[in-house]
Amino acid sequence: MNMKIAGILLSLCALAAGVGSQSEARTGRLVYIGTYTGEASKGIYAFRFDDGTGALASVGLVGETPSPSFLTANGNGRFLYAVNELQTFGGEPSGSVTAFTVDSATAKLTELNVQPSKGAGPCHLALDRTGHYLAVANYNGGNFALFPVSADGRLQPASAVVAGDATEPGPSGKIVRLGHSVGFDATNKYMIAADKGLSRMLVWAFDASTGTLTSHGSAALAPGSGARHYAFHPSGQWLFTITEQGATIDTLAWDQKAGTLRPLSRVSTRPEGVTTGSTAEIAVHPNGRFVYGSNRGHDSIAVFSVGANGALTLVEHESTRGQTPRNFAIDPTGKWLIAANQRSNSLAVFSIDQSTGALSPVGPLSNVGAPVCVLFMPSGE
Repeated sequence: MNMKIAGILLSLCALAAGVGSQSEARTGRLVYIGTYTGEASKGIYAFRFDDGTGALASVGLVGETPSPSFLTANGNGRFLYAVNELQTFGGEPSGSVTAFTVDSATAKLTELNVQPSKGAGPCHLALDRTGHYLAVANYNGGNFALFPVSADGRLQPASAVVAGDATEPGPSGKIVRLGHSVGFDATNKYMIAADKGLSRMLVWAFDASTGTLTSHGSAALAPGSGARHYAFHPSGQWLFTITEQGATIDTLAWDQKAGTLRPLSRVSTRPEGVTTGSTAEIAVHPNGRFVYGSNRGHDSIAVFSVGANGALTLVEHESTRGQTPRNFAIDPTGKWLIAANQRSNSLAVFSIDQSTGALSPVGPLSNVGAPVCVLFMPSGE
């Protein structure tokens, strides 16, 4: 009898511990992972992140959708948006963009609607500062589309579709447009985009009252360097662009009043002697003191400190413990970084030294098929 009672008590303790861990997991910050779909993946996956320990707890597949290669969410975390990196949609040379509602308790996503992206191969997207417009970069389409967002989170048909100036040839002498990233400045008066084919940063004046875009100039990077992604410094003084083929991070001065960009300086993301591979993602630490860029091939995160006039100085190169870190993200506290290793199907967590910006691996790798985007969800607080 005593052994039976002891067994029951042990079972109850185990059950209580399990409930506690599930409750703890449910209260962690949600992290959504965009993927390339295929044998290893069916869409968008979710994890709960413990920002006290850096632990990731898998929730699993939460939204089945084709190749959601980049994700973003509105400010209160109620809605999530994904590009579907397709070459054809509805019989046209276009990808698509999908809107979802978010159940914060279960992490499950419910599809609201889908719109054609107005160009093939959409690979990046961003909401304006009001959350009323969603901009999409179409890679193979070589253009950028703007979609009004309804109060219920649904996407309306595109209000504007724009592309880089046709008088700006690529390194071959031909006009090759490859839209790679898009976003808005802090004033919400300008939309800025990176065109990899043109190796230029493009600027449009943005009217949030009408959803229109007006060409407002551009800034040239090194020919053939391939402008890929960019991030603003918190001060708004500088914009940092990572180049895919050039494997550099370029610092550009941003004149917020005039809406113009001016190249200032450039550093390599690769260690000395490494000449192969390409780059992918860039992020600025919330405190503005550090900039991070990922190297594919070398499979590392390059860490830089920010100095006078936005000049960058190398701190270190940290291995991502996997292959092809296509994307990574810094959590809102600035204490953690999660890197997505596309070819090795894994997520790697790092702690960030707040005084130096250096990265330290934390815990085991987490498995997810073909991860290509990491999104820390807003808490809605």
